[in-house]
Amino acid sequence: MNFDELWQRILGELELQISKANFITWLKHSSLSGVDQGTAKISLKSNFAKEWVENKYHKQIIRLLHTHDSSIKNAEYVILSTSTTATATPLRHTQLPTEEFQLEIAEQGVDPSTGLNPRYTFDHFVVGPTNELAAAACFAIRDAIGKKYNPLFIYGTVGVGKTHLLQATGNEIMKQYHNKVKVLYVTSEKFTNDVVTALQNKSLERIEAMKHKYRDVDVLIIDDIQFIGGRERTEEEFFHTFNALFNNNKQIILSSDRPPRALPTLEERLKSRFEGGMIADIQFPEYEMRVAILRNKLIEKNLELPDEIINLIATKVQKNIRELEGMLTKAIFLTRQRGVPPEVVEMERILQAYLDNPIKMISPLKIIKTTADFFEINEKEIMGHDRKKEIVLPRQVAMYLLRKELKASYPFIGAKFGNRDHTTAIHAYNKIEREIIKSTNLNRMISEIIERIHNS
Repeated sequence: MNFDELWQRILGELELQISKANFITWLKHSSLSGVDQGTAKISLKSNFAKEWVENKYHKQIIRLLHTHDSSIKNAEYVILSTSTTATATPLRHTQLPTEEFQLEIAEQGVDPSTGLNPRYTFDHFVVGPTNELAAAACFAIRDAIGKKYNPLFIYGTVGVGKTHLLQATGNEIMKQYHNKVKVLYVTSEKFTNDVVTALQNKSLERIEAMKHKYRDVDVLIIDDIQFIGGRERTEEEFFHTFNALFNNNKQIILSSDRPPRALPTLEERLKSRFEGGMIADIQFPEYEMRVAILRNKLIEKNLELPDEIINLIATKVQKNIRELEGMLTKAIFLTRQRGVPPEVVEMERILQAYLDNPIKMISPLKIIKTTADFFEINEKEIMGHDRKKEIVLPRQVAMYLLRKELKASYPFIGAKFGNRDHTTAIHAYNKIEREIIKSTNLNRMISEIIERIHNS
């Protein structure tokens, strides 16, 4: 048995012992380059992977190697040579466009037919003790749609990775079944908007089309289901949609910020149905998991930062994964600007300032209302279809700010403004982005609106 055959056997057994996401992240591209005096030399794709595997999987690897070859009693980990794979680029030597270092827009590249963003995968989802049950349930669903854990109800506070897990599950199902199953991911707000639009049109054809959209699927994924609570017609329609799917063994996956029983405005009949399936929570990530998330993010970008900076961010930002990634983006930006990573003392100061002044939650409605107030028009006008110049500019500014401040998807923005096509939102964003460079006046206006949004 040669080295490659031996290592493939080891990887096959490791894949059964650890989560798929962690296996792909840390071990999938590894290799056994040789054995010298009882020590196996294992090649990994980056320094981060080397450290992670040494700390987490060393004993398992030694045990498996020794089982298959009793002469092997130890292992060393090395980085794959540049001839084999691209090594992570230290940021101090990198000059990339600014866009590379902006916080990635999660909704970029969304498939309009499924609502799924291919950026969200299990490969990039770090599994740990705080999300292991939810992740395991999603893995099981992928292999047995509608037969296990139906419905699956995942809950957890803002920023713990619910959306990533839901989207990754949808993408994995599409991949597993070669796009032969129908998967639909929507937010509860999108579902509500579709119901309201269908009812407002008072057209049987429109209502039936809306019903078919949500019932003629194999997997329905709804994010933040708590927001349908108290909306009678929406709850009524979802109740019937739920029953239609469930009775036909179609998979239903839901997320919320709280468990079903803790949703006071939700109808009892819906709570009962949610509780009839699998309920799994996602808690705040522990320290080791936060470090893994940061390192995984850097691996995605093929970049490196000093361990001191990574560990500092993981220590200080303890709850919200989005905020964790935001601080990482800040460190990357500073590194790019100066050519060297920030000093630990400076990063501590930045983190402390952030912790002392946490970012306020901003809603789409607040952005729309603040923009309308600034231009002295009412919200109905800005969200309507009036093409007057004095209305069009505020509407485009509001669309621009929804994208800029909330990283909202273009389909979401279009839906917010009278169910316009997402291309309208793209046009508005691009136009304002160009104009603020040329117009000092527009730049000042938008700066004033942003200040009002954050300070009101």
